[in-house]
Amino acid sequence: MKKNRILILLAVCFASFTAKPQDNFHGYGFQSIVTLNPAAAGSEGDGTLRMMYIMHYPERNMDLHFLSVSYDTYIPLFHGGIAGFVTDNYLGGVLNNLSGGFSYSYHLQAGRNLFVNAGLSAAFRHRGINASKVILPDQIDPLRGPVLPSGETINNRGRTIFDVGTGFMIMWGDFTSGVSVNHLSKPDIGWNGASEDQLPWHITLFAMKVFNLSRKNELSLQPVFLFDFCGDELNVASGATLGNEKFAVSSLLSYSGNGDINLQPGFSLRFSGSLLFYNYCFNLTSENGMLPFTMYHQAGLSLSLNNVDKRKVIKAIKFPNL
Repeated sequence: MKKNRILILLAVCFASFTAKPQDNFHGYGFQSIVTLNPAAAGSEGDGTLRMMYIMHYPERNMDLHFLSVSYDTYIPLFHGGIAGFVTDNYLGGVLNNLSGGFSYSYHLQAGRNLFVNAGLSAAFRHRGINASKVILPDQIDPLRGPVLPSGETINNRGRTIFDVGTGFMIMWGDFTSGVSVNHLSKPDIGWNGASEDQLPWHITLFAMKVFNLSRKNELSLQPVFLFDFCGDELNVASGATLGNEKFAVSSLLSYSGNGDINLQPGFSLRFSGSLLFYNYCFNLTSENGMLPFTMYHQAGLSLSLNNVDKRKVIKAIKFPNL
C-alpha cells in the first residue's frame, strides 16, 4: 500500500507537470549559478568544474533527484567568460528532464568601482517519459488503489527543444547583484502543441555583499538575498555565510508562494583549490501540512582546474559557498 501511495503521488506530480510545464525548483546553490544566469560565466576568474546533487523528499522514497555539472572560466581574448553545463532532473522513473548548453558573458568596467556582466545562453532540453509507470486519476480505485484501466493514452515519445536565456550582473565594490531570464522564446515542451505546454519565463534575482570582520580579511560575513519565479511558482530566500578561506557555515530562510517556510543550514570546506559543501533543508511550516520534515539534501564539489592571471580579469568575485 505504501508503494501505491508513492505511485499515486507521482501521478499527481505528472499531472501538474503536463498542465503547467514550469521548471522545478532545485534549492539555492551558487555552485550551479551558471546554469541559470549566463552572466556568471567566468566571474570567479579561474576555470572551475562545479558538481551539485540534490535528493528531494528522502523520507518519502520518491526517487526524485537533480544533478548539475558545469565548467566556466574567464578568457582574456574573449573579454569575458564561457561556460558549459549539463543538468538532469529525474522524477521517480516517470519523467526525466535532461538539458545541456553553453553560455558566454561579456565583462565590462563601467566606472572606477562599477563592473557589468552581460550574458547569453543556448541549450537543448529533452523530456523523456516512461508511460508504463504513469498512473492517472481514473485508474485509482478508492479501496484497491491503482488497478483500473485508463481511458487516456500516454505518449511514450520523448521531446527535445532549443532554449535560450539571458542574464546580467552588476558589481560595485563588495556588492554584487544579478538577474536572469530563461526560456525567452517560451519553447513548447509538451507533446500536444497546446499553448499551455510552453515553458514560461524563469526569472531569478540575487544580491549579496561581503563584510570583512577582521583586519587581515581572514573572517567575512556575506549576506545574500535570492528570488526565483517561474509560472505560478515563487521562491524567496534570505540568509548569510560566515567563514574564512578554509571553512564556512551558512543559513538560509526561504518562503514559497504556497505559504511554505523552510530553513537551510549548511557548511563548506575549501582545500587545495577545491570546495566541498553540504546543505540540509527542512520544513518549518507548510500551508497544507503535507510536506515532509526533510525537504532535500544538497551536496556538491567544485574543482579549480586552471588558474587565470587575475591581472587580466576585469573583476573577479567569490560566490557564497552554497
